[in-house]
Amino acid sequence: MGRIVDAVLPVRMGTPFRWLVGSAWAGNLGDGIALAAGPLLVASQTSDPLLVALAGLLQRLPWLLLGLHAGVLADRLDRRRVVIVGDLLRAVVLVVLVAALVTDAVNVPVVLAAMFLLGTAEVFVDTTTGTLLPMVVHKTDLGIGNARLTTARITMNELAGPALGAALFAAGLAWPFVVQVVCLLLGALLIARMAVPRLPAPEGPRHVRRDIVEGFRWTWGNRAVRTLTLTIVTFNVTYGAAWSVLVLYATERLDMGPVGFGLLTTAGAVGGLVASPAYDWLERHASLGSIMRAGLIVETFTHLGLALATTGWVAVGIMFVFGAHIFVWGTTSRTVRMRAVPAELQGRVGSLYLIGLFGGIVVGQALGGVIARIWGITGPFWFAFVGSAIILVLIWRELAHIAHADEEILAS
Repeated sequence: MGRIVDAVLPVRMGTPFRWLVGSAWAGNLGDGIALAAGPLLVASQTSDPLLVALAGLLQRLPWLLLGLHAGVLADRLDRRRVVIVGDLLRAVVLVVLVAALVTDAVNVPVVLAAMFLLGTAEVFVDTTTGTLLPMVVHKTDLGIGNARLTTARITMNELAGPALGAALFAAGLAWPFVVQVVCLLLGALLIARMAVPRLPAPEGPRHVRRDIVEGFRWTWGNRAVRTLTLTIVTFNVTYGAAWSVLVLYATERLDMGPVGFGLLTTAGAVGGLVASPAYDWLERHASLGSIMRAGLIVETFTHLGLALATTGWVAVGIMFVFGAHIFVWGTTSRTVRMRAVPAELQGRVGSLYLIGLFGGIVVGQALGGVIARIWGITGPFWFAFVGSAIILVLIWRELAHIAHADEEILAS
């Protein structure tokens, strides 16, 4: 058992890293439970599609409203404490929600308010958590570290969590949120046990707007990170467009029904889980530039494959490969960014990255609905294929610079 633990969580990466991974497993289980239980709770209170959609929007809206401020806070304060306080605040909101459920005092406004408050706290927690890994492991181990954290997300957030959340909701409306509270408290406890070095105190008075502008300027002024961020935004527009109609694609084009739609999404998660043990080997035997180029080729042709597929099992196979790509690409892109960005700017640059990620998906979802209405259910997939191919050609040469951003900074 000890050898297995050492292989997954190498001793050289230190005890704080192990606490961070443990917290990620607990937190992602809670988030995965909420992923299923949240929509089910909203649907139990109202059948109005506008209100159901509003609940999802209220969880994403804080990213656009407060994402940049979360980055500033992460670069100013004790990052470990920010995560702990954020998780405790989320636990308090959930306790109030559970009390409302138990006493039959819950209603649509209460649920919507809870969704917004949980989404707000999540912005600060996720932004700040993303800055902890570079503080506790060496740059050369960031790839392995990100791979372990991504495995936790796939296993708990995408596979185990939603299934457990649905089962708990069937047992009683309050149970999923009770378990989520336990997960949050456990995650906060594990983070509290981490020993994290202090950041150097900023010189002179600080202003939020000036700090935000500094983050923008650094991101735009660094050729590699600028290209990486623009790549994330544009490829998430094409991804969002295609995935906006995935449920209709599964039920109408492939005639797979609701179960088939679940099978498609599960195949992607399983693909990512299967790819996770291979990342260490892949990082040792291929350059980061080659990994990124191969990954974006896979993503581009995934859209083409789904546009052409007419049978469910072909689509399931494509989704499995795509899931493996998502794991590798996500791990690599985060590793490149963390290696390149100075410690005192990790929060602000990371928040821009996350805003671009979510913003690109939102824009893509809006485009996908319009395109599908005009050109049919496969229209968004064709749009995603052509758009991704054009973007890939434009950034092909720049990918080498992206992959070695940290080396460029050291040389400058």
